[in-house]
Amino acid sequence: MSLNKGKIKTVEEISVREFFNLYKEALQLEVLGGADGLDRIIYEPSLNRPALAITGYFKNFAAKRVQLFGAGEMAYMRDLPDERQSAVMGEILEREVPCVVISRNLDPTPTMLEAAEKFKIPLLRTKLKSKDFSAEMLVRFDRLFAPRMSLHGTLLDIKGIGTLIRGSSGIGKSECALELIDHGHSLVADDHVYCTRISDSIVLGRGNELNRGYMECRGIGIINVAELFGIRCVRIEKSIDIVVTFIEWTPDIVEERTGLEYNYFDILGVQIPHFVIPVRPGRDMARLVEVASMVQALRLMGHDGAKTFNDRLIAHMAGK
Repeated sequence: MSLNKGKIKTVEEISVREFFNLYKEALQLEVLGGADGLDRIIYEPSLNRPALAITGYFKNFAAKRVQLFGAGEMAYMRDLPDERQSAVMGEILEREVPCVVISRNLDPTPTMLEAAEKFKIPLLRTKLKSKDFSAEMLVRFDRLFAPRMSLHGTLLDIKGIGTLIRGSSGIGKSECALELIDHGHSLVADDHVYCTRISDSIVLGRGNELNRGYMECRGIGIINVAELFGIRCVRIEKSIDIVVTFIEWTPDIVEERTGLEYNYFDILGVQIPHFVIPVRPGRDMARLVEVASMVQALRLMGHDGAKTFNDRLIAHMAGK
């Protein structure tokens, strides 16, 4: 098995049709008009409230974003004469916005429907309130447009710490993972981990839906973790909090002895704490990985055993 990372992938655009099909249930969407324009492209993962635009002010108008008409915009539109409504919608839609969404299950005016059909701009409606639709959509867009890549390894949730175990083929990752699961920890992904950066400091890992909850154990074959150990031992996704890399032990290898030096593993630009553990006969690898996870949990709480001991040692030497 190669330890090379997969290529970083990003979604830079999505069609309105894909957006609708992906989120029509979660965002309670329906198409009211302009269905001929469903293949228009959304280039920016954000929303625009066109309150200023409907009054005629178009400086810095965000035409590449989804346009959201809330209760305020709709009330203003209904107060306008039909001719002015037509002019306002024409000015907005001729800028080739990807689509228009009306919130609160409000009815569009006949003029808005006519303009959507004329310019072939999809006119959608959601039952959600504007703030709820904005929050739900932006969360989903952040995930959809987030950088992603795949890594070879096994990801587990160990006492709340997402632990990615890496190493060359046959080095014992699956056996170690199996023992950790037997200790009550949870499997997230085996062999292939799909990583998504959802913020500047958080990378989420998950497995393929097809093999979720399954592991390959050499000499035994494919096993169903949920059936053998219970559903609590399987998780859909988990943040990657530490990376543990297994390497073959050799007599000349330099091993970390104090823990004072922090190493990091780069995943999608996020620096993840990295432990390198040599593998040799007699070592309880599962226990070592478990301890590495607990060490990281303590560090996140502000407790560093290696630093505390070092400070005590320095104070003792200074006292002498």
